[in-house]
Amino acid sequence: MTALAAMQLTLLVPLIGGLLIALCGRWPNLREAVTLVTAAVLFYLVIQVFTAVELGGSEAAALYVELLEILPGLTIALHSEPLSILFALVASGLWIVTSVYSIGYMRANREKRQTQFYVCFAVAIFGAMGVAFAANLLTLFLFYEVLTLSTYPLVAHKGDDKARAGARTYLGILLATSIGLFLPAMLWTYFVAGTLDFRVGGILEGKIGEVGATLLLLMFMFGVGKAAVMPIHRWLPAAMVAPTPVSALLHAVAVVKAGVFTIAKVVIYIFGTDFLLDVPHEVIAVYIAGFTIVAASILALRQTNIKRMLAYSTISQLSYIVLAVLVLTPLAGMGAIIHIVAHAVAKITLFFAAGAIYTASKKTEINQLDGIGFRMPVTMGAFAIAALSMIGVPPTGGFVSKWYMIAGAFQNNSYFVLAVLTLSTALNAAYFLPVIFRAYFRRESVAPPKPHGEAPAPMVAAICVTAALTLLVFFLNGPLVNFEQAVLGGP
Repeated sequence: MTALAAMQLTLLVPLIGGLLIALCGRWPNLREAVTLVTAAVLFYLVIQVFTAVELGGSEAAALYVELLEILPGLTIALHSEPLSILFALVASGLWIVTSVYSIGYMRANREKRQTQFYVCFAVAIFGAMGVAFAANLLTLFLFYEVLTLSTYPLVAHKGDDKARAGARTYLGILLATSIGLFLPAMLWTYFVAGTLDFRVGGILEGKIGEVGATLLLLMFMFGVGKAAVMPIHRWLPAAMVAPTPVSALLHAVAVVKAGVFTIAKVVIYIFGTDFLLDVPHEVIAVYIAGFTIVAASILALRQTNIKRMLAYSTISQLSYIVLAVLVLTPLAGMGAIIHIVAHAVAKITLFFAAGAIYTASKKTEINQLDGIGFRMPVTMGAFAIAALSMIGVPPTGGFVSKWYMIAGAFQNNSYFVLAVLTLSTALNAAYFLPVIFRAYFRRESVAPPKPHGEAPAPMVAAICVTAALTLLVFFLNGPLVNFEQAVLGGP
């Protein structure tokens, strides 16, 4: 199989898998087997594309295919480069782990509409693959909307009033920002540049003034609502009404990663970092991202519910990526790229742990976690590893990405960015370390009527895998850095 065929199949396989899952809905074991096989096949296909791009040569150069021409110069097309492969690897790889986790979670909690859950998850991964391999803004925008629409039923999964209200907030904000800002920004780009293609060095230099470029950048920044830059962030805490596997999808596998991935693509391949360096007002976007990091961290510190604390933590951590991209230095850019991976594996571990705690003990509040580290040592051990990664403590992946961000800020003497990173690190420690302290250094005030242990085996296995990946990003980041260096120089 050629790499080009593999890239095209990354769109087809999740759709076929979703159809087969729907057909197998009456047989849960078969339905879940189809889910796992589909996820594994998709990951294999992405590995094929990755191998071709890593080796370079004629096959890598030919990884472009036009699927449909809408108007002259406006096409739906696919293309592969290191940043797109990184996102595809994260989404497809974590789909396997999340599927294993979901089997344990959905069965243990006797969730309704499980077939719908697995089908919508597959369609969401289809949208994520389209975002990853989009060759231009139009293609990316269309798949971005597919991802929004396919995850709405997942957020509303429980079907009660609270779930429906959260889902309406989720859908309303994401559609309003994409249609009200992202789409006009895309049209403006086409009007001034005559193309929407992602190109090395960008497509806007010499075609738009400094004020116009700043305004356009802010339209993209707020229009890509999935990046959750304040004040376009309320959808994320609202979506916490969903089951934990859905939270994992939103925070780690596809949705928010599609947001920061889109902003990174726009900065690198639409504006171009060299051009933005000559736009003095670009610093406004830096200040907005920095504000989001600190403000969201303060809000996380005030939360008492585990999942809501993690939601505000995600808002903060996403803006780390946005901020690092906007610093416009090679080292900071590398920090942003590594943080996409480091945050994905750590945050999914934290949500997996929260879901495991709920499944085993029905506890959802931070003040209920006294002594739980002794009842659930594996789960809380994984939680501690992931929390340390969020803070940026070695030997975790979060330390590596923050190291590059700090080094990148020093490259252009950005003291504001250094201050933000320092303050937010302290705030991260302030809301994560007390959870770990409660789990291991406080006794349970009231013993549960039915002593519990760990969650079901599939859930624990998934937690162990993602916690291990959090450590591996620290110890094996060299190949990732080498591969992604091409992003800073072009696809």
